[in-house]
Amino acid sequence: MQASSGKVFIGMGGNFLSATPDTEFTAQALRNCTLTVQVSTKLNRSHLIHGKTAIILPALGRTDEDRQAGGAQFVTTENSMGVVQMSKGNLTPPASTVWSEPKIIAEIAQRTLGKRTQLDWLSLTHHYDSIRNLIEKTIAGFEDYNERVRQDGGFYLPNGPRKGIFTNTEQKALFKICPLETIQLATDEYLMMTIRTHDQFNTTVYGLDDRYRGIFNERRVILMNQEDIASAGLQQYDLVDLHNYHGGVHRLAEKFIVVTYNIPRQNVATYFPEANVLVPIDSVADVSNTPTSKSVIIKLTKII
Repeated sequence: MQASSGKVFIGMGGNFLSATPDTEFTAQALRNCTLTVQVSTKLNRSHLIHGKTAIILPALGRTDEDRQAGGAQFVTTENSMGVVQMSKGNLTPPASTVWSEPKIIAEIAQRTLGKRTQLDWLSLTHHYDSIRNLIEKTIAGFEDYNERVRQDGGFYLPNGPRKGIFTNTEQKALFKICPLETIQLATDEYLMMTIRTHDQFNTTVYGLDDRYRGIFNERRVILMNQEDIASAGLQQYDLVDLHNYHGGVHRLAEKFIVVTYNIPRQNVATYFPEANVLVPIDSVADVSNTPTSKSVIIKLTKII
């Protein structure tokens, strides 16, 4: 999108701008689009940065009752333990004109693909069991999907190590030693990692407290070693701007509060997504292409 070869962006239920690294780069990529569509349960910053034509499609949240032609429906989620379970809302929807995400996708598919596909998209939304039947046929581990997900607690996805089963040739766990890269920092540079609080899920922030680290009612903070604070001529609760210069590009995150923390010297921590603007778009892991959000070289300037 930044190179204008991708012209249409459709986002499902997320805050793409805030969740993605190198915020200014991402913002320009969105502005370059001919069309941006946000399927959203609530407003967020991504709605303010858009293409030449911008559409917001309000969608039901998971706490809203989802009633389709086949009656009240439920969706399924997978938690961090690999457990698939049902999620069913019981709140009155904000309006009868607000559709569910499956309904929105089915309508888009039906109207754009029409008779070019044999799949009756709209019928899939009459009862979401129909969607799960197709998932069962497509993805291993979802056998008897509709029956198992209705059981208390749902079901575990296949996980060999959890059962003590290894399918590799050695039939045992393999460990690798990965040599760590030595990062050389100048005396005024720090290695920043982004972290999350207990009160957030991905980019959704439910509260301003971080009970893990004793931070309350604020997220725009930078956790620093006490000796680093002193040597930089700073004090607890000073305001600083954060700078990254990777690739000759100046990235700026303004007005962060300095907080003393038990962290190694020349290492600092900030919260995700507040510091995403500092994470370079072209600094990624070698294989996974994951942004290096745990290893960003920054400098600080005190706000006077």
